[in-house]
Amino acid sequence: MTRESSENDPARNLPPLRHWGGFLLAGLIALSSDALLLQVGILALGLSPLIARLVAISGAMVAGWLAHRRLTFSLTSPPTLWEFTQYSATAWAAAAINYAVFAAVLFVSPGTHPLAALVLASILATFFAYMGMRYRVFRGRT
Repeated sequence: MTRESSENDPARNLPPLRHWGGFLLAGLIALSSDALLLQVGILALGLSPLIARLVAISGAMVAGWLAHRRLTFSLTSPPTLWEFTQYSATAWAAAAINYAVFAAVLFVSPGTHPLAALVLASILATFFAYMGMRYRVFRGRT
């Protein structure tokens, strides 16, 4: 990686423990938001798990964007609409992977608890989401 491209990569300027700890914490914030909204949708609103999950993913996306920009990439610049648009595109692509795995688990094994399916699906989509954030959304941001 050249010096110029290194300067455009906010993750390269952080100690690894700070970066990966921030990634883990931001991910847990997004996952907790997702799980909470999923349970509210199912238990309080009486939605099916598949419909409740669409609502939960939307709310978790906003929480994840704000958490990742500050905790994972330590950005101090104000968030922008362009950044949110880029994050949303990356997050929805990861969410599509996540949702497909979630639905597949429930269809293949109907007795699986929705939260177990949520965790498995989220783990599988994490790699895609990280790569998109690091090399697309937050690259060149300070």
